[in-house]
Amino acid sequence: MGAGAKHKLVFVGRLSTTLVHLRHGATHGVPTCRFGVDRSPITRAIGDTRPLPSMRGCTVAPDVRLRTLAEVIDDLGAGGQTGIIDGTEIRVRRPAAGRKDREKFVSGKNKHNAVKSMVVMGADGRLLFRGPAEPASCADITHTGQLGLVELLASGPAVEILADAGYQGLGAQTGGRVVTPPHRKVKKNALDWYEEMRESQRTAHSSHRIRGEHGIAHLDVPTPAMDET
Repeated sequence: MGAGAKHKLVFVGRLSTTLVHLRHGATHGVPTCRFGVDRSPITRAIGDTRPLPSMRGCTVAPDVRLRTLAEVIDDLGAGGQTGIIDGTEIRVRRPAAGRKDREKFVSGKNKHNAVKSMVVMGADGRLLFRGPAEPASCADITHTGQLGLVELLASGPAVEILADAGYQGLGAQTGGRVVTPPHRKVKKNALDWYEEMRESQRTAHSSHRIRGEHGIAHLDVPTPAMDET
């Protein structure tokens, strides 16, 4: 204690920086902008302060370290938990003129240049996995295939995964393990009882899946640098 250069942040600043980093998975550049200091004091503050919560009992289970999508699915199945998958888009600057596959970054949904990541949440909204960023033109269901989620669910443990309508069709590919909102089987002149039943099912599904949206709201997704034209 007392050795080395003086801290540029008071203890409360170092503690809040560490808690934000641990809670939201934010990069060190976020508190750097917040406190107006260089990156090295932030890195030092997090390194010095991070052991303090664990010394006082605020620990993460030492035997649980989920590093891959396969490990996440196995952990959900072993605990009988429900997972939530969704895609999140992050807007980016337009790629430079003449760049190959420039149009792939245009989102078909929001009509702007973006990258997309697939995330897996627990039923409580806790982030378990975030896939690599892909151009936003890639459909949600296509992205799951690229990450190998279909194979993991079809051959892995019995686990229920909630998803929105963008993942329609995954239920059939995974033996019913991906649950999406119900299809409208009667499109014309539907009876009142049918509409009420369908709306009730969609509301119940949405009330459980909304926790995934809350989890996405806390993400700090880094985006690739692109030349602006």
